[in-house]
Amino acid sequence: MHKKSIELLNKAAADELSAVHQYMYFHFHCDDQGYDLLAGLFRRTAIEEMMHVEKLAERILFLKGDVVMVPKEKVQPIKDVKGMLELARIMEVESAKDYNRWANECSADADAISKQLFEALVADEERHFNQYDTELENITKFGQNYLALQSIERSKTAAAPPPGA
Repeated sequence: MHKKSIELLNKAAADELSAVHQYMYFHFHCDDQGYDLLAGLFRRTAIEEMMHVEKLAERILFLKGDVVMVPKEKVQPIKDVKGMLELARIMEVESAKDYNRWANECSADADAISKQLFEALVADEERHFNQYDTELENITKFGQNYLALQSIERSKTAAAPPPGA
């Protein structure tokens, strides 16, 4: 029963695991470069993607399937912030497109709950796309100054004496 839904849910779990790994990689490198705001964005998004994996796994298990915990893609070693954001946008667009299609397939298979899960994931992926798109626009608009400001803020915080000192 719902064999097709289980297959699609596992594909989505693989996609989300890839996103978790990729975004944490970006988080580490943005943090290392002093880009706290972008590091935080990638970290928060990775955590959301982990929550997506959990929801997908719960649904797979409910349908009496087995959760396949293998990422779809290997991490791409991008260290340039603009490249990170461009890849993140592509990842989010592709996920939203797949999840829209898979929601329809689940509906055709008389699985309304999996359909709703995919629709909720589409909304999250579109929001993530918008966040990454906004950051890319900021870099285009302000250039390296946008990234420099993030590094300067970290330097101010690191140089400040501890509270009460």
